[in-house]
Amino acid sequence: MITPRIAVICGGVSAEREVSLVSGRSVTDVLETVYPGHVDFFEINSAALPDGLDPAVHVVFPVLHGTFGEDGGIQTLLEERGFTYAGCDIAASQLCMNKQHTKDHVAAVGVRLAPGICVTAGSLPSPDNIIAQLGHSLVIKPSDQGSSVGLSLVESRDELVQALNAITAGEWLIEKRIVGRETTVGILHGKALGIVEVVPVSGVYDYKHKYTKGMTEYRYPAQMSPEAESEIKNFAERAFAVCRCRDYARIDFILAPNGAYFLEINTIPGLTATSLLPKSASCSGYDFAALARAMLAPAFGRFANLVPSS
Repeated sequence: MITPRIAVICGGVSAEREVSLVSGRSVTDVLETVYPGHVDFFEINSAALPDGLDPAVHVVFPVLHGTFGEDGGIQTLLEERGFTYAGCDIAASQLCMNKQHTKDHVAAVGVRLAPGICVTAGSLPSPDNIIAQLGHSLVIKPSDQGSSVGLSLVESRDELVQALNAITAGEWLIEKRIVGRETTVGILHGKALGIVEVVPVSGVYDYKHKYTKGMTEYRYPAQMSPEAESEIKNFAERAFAVCRCRDYARIDFILAPNGAYFLEINTIPGLTATSLLPKSASCSGYDFAALARAMLAPAFGRFANLVPSS
């Protein structure tokens, strides 16, 4: 069998470009310890594949967050040119990038959700109609962004009016705010890893708290009842399966007193040694190098099936 080279692609065109670059460099460094001399690093600045890729030689490891990375964009270009790549395929990527479509799928398999509505800029419901449906305590976020980009919390009609006035484009989710513990769990080959509890110092896990050192405490494995742990892992595996995800993902939940509420699926989660997916994996016995190897293993198998032996 031909031993493939690994092409790590990062950077991209989304609001999460800088996070992607950090993830990409971290993954490249750790993969070099596992597959020395077989890793190529590609930083891209546009929604296009970089030069120097060869589908007969490379297995692609996309580490692109947000637009073009998690929305099926790069996956479409890779499949059109016959590349083998790690992670979710086109359909699952497109689905999971849209939070409302994802919610519709996971609701169908009994996963608990916060009540909410999907709205479009230019045809927003009135504040009073929203409050009548969902109450005053709300979460507002773009339907197709990651890393908590654009997330806002409102607790009054005046705050809701301000948040609605700031919506100028795209689809947005407005959800009843569920108060509880923020948790996340990695999925590897369809099975849940350990649960991580996220504890931001201000109580709000927004972009600033995610990427500013010292702004958030992480507890892993999270301490909770066996029943709560079982429910989160069961919900995560159901969501991964019904959305037809592949290889790996990270799935976020709020754990309230009455149980776990699904938030979203991250098909290309952060991948530094201290990111949430590696923390989750460490609870199941994986160090960063072992996790990276396991994330790539199914793609290596697909590559072996496509490329004839020499």
